[in-house]
Amino acid sequence: MDSNRFHEALQKLQTLDEMSTYKVRPRAGSMSRLNIEQLEERHRELAQYTIALKEVLHELFEAIAGQPAESPPEE
Repeated sequence: MDSNRFHEALQKLQTLDEMSTYKVRPRAGSMSRLNIEQLEERHRELAQYTIALKEVLHELFEAIAGQPAESPPEE
């Protein structure tokens, strides 16, 4: 496992969570009051979140399956 790559992907996941999760979290009773533009905006936000999440998960899987990063020679 490439621990550096894994750590970087985990940081991306945490950033994505902090920046976007609140946008896609369902709000109780609010779906019935949305107009078409609001629904389209929610759909775009969910699509962007899904794509970003897919990219981070791909990076995590690559890090898990990858070889450890070469460490510089110690003196």
